[in-house]
Amino acid sequence: MDLNLRQAVIQNVANNTKEQLEDTIVDAIQRGEEKYLPGLGVLFEEIWKHSSKQQKEEMLTTLEQAVKQHA
Repeated sequence: MDLNLRQAVIQNVANNTKEQLEDTIVDAIQRGEEKYLPGLGVLFEEIWKHSSKQQKEEMLTTLEQAVKQHA
């Protein structure tokens, strides 16, 4: 089976509104099931690829702070 996960995730949400995208993300996080992690990873990859250097720096600062809280 030749399944392209990235393509499948993107096609699944390609026509979603901002609100629907938010609902998808929030739902996946609230469920806490590991099966949703690859999809969230694909969405994050798209965010990263389409972010400016400044936006990436802000995300990295937020991420650094968040992971330190769990250490």
